[in-house]
Amino acid sequence: MEDELMAGPDPAQAVLLLRLAGPMQSWGDQSMFNRRDTRPQPTKSGVIGLLAAAAGRPREQPLGDLLGLSMGVRVDQEGSLLRDYHTVSDYQGRPLPQAGVSAKGVQKPTSPAKYTHITQRFYLQDAVFVAAVAGPAPLIESLAEAVTHPAFPLALGRRSCVPSQPILLGISNESILEALTNQPWQAGRHARDAFEKSHGRLARIDRMLTVEAPDGDQIMHDEPLSFDPYDRRYATRRVTHLWRSIPTGFTNPVPPADASSAHDPFALLGW
Repeated sequence: MEDELMAGPDPAQAVLLLRLAGPMQSWGDQSMFNRRDTRPQPTKSGVIGLLAAAAGRPREQPLGDLLGLSMGVRVDQEGSLLRDYHTVSDYQGRPLPQAGVSAKGVQKPTSPAKYTHITQRFYLQDAVFVAAVAGPAPLIESLAEAVTHPAFPLALGRRSCVPSQPILLGISNESILEALTNQPWQAGRHARDAFEKSHGRLARIDRMLTVEAPDGDQIMHDEPLSFDPYDRRYATRRVTHLWRSIPTGFTNPVPPADASSAHDPFALLGW
């Protein structure tokens, strides 16, 4: 599988590298009613939606050339899960409406009367990801330009989740796996300082990658087919998870310690 993912570059293809970071992110793929969940890393539908917004494509517009793009994600900073707890009530003290409507198309009041509605929304806070989107070189170049001059406001999954800068890391002619492996670590300064304090200024760090693969071991239901609010449709795709050693980007890094000189817990036993 890895040999296929590391296949040599195709001159007609290119890879767009995006840094997805901000105070909060929310990448839901199965949210329903009063609960809005988030995946631990960006979904393909969320990233394609961000690119469509940057390019100025209305939700009702067919995705067209965005349908054939492939994607990979690298987790540079996991972040933590935040639950946002809401209660909703009518400001005039009236019972809340239910989903059902009358013959005139007016929502019926809840029965028995319900005056408070509870909703929960989940977010990733202080997370950083690198997304790699591959496709025809002319399309990738136009999307790179759109990301730096977006037609619509960009969001990390939900409208309230504003991305920090920079978003565009560049364009690569490598495969998705190679591009994600060679791109320097993008974690925030606090995470980098904590890593340096505990491990020193190492030249490389291990990070998890999720890339599309025909025989991947996990099925994701986040392949967008339509963003039309009245005709939202998604398909499944297969992905695989890998660990790769990536450059930390530290100035004057030091190589990892020689494994032969590492502490041996069985040395005193003579083993």
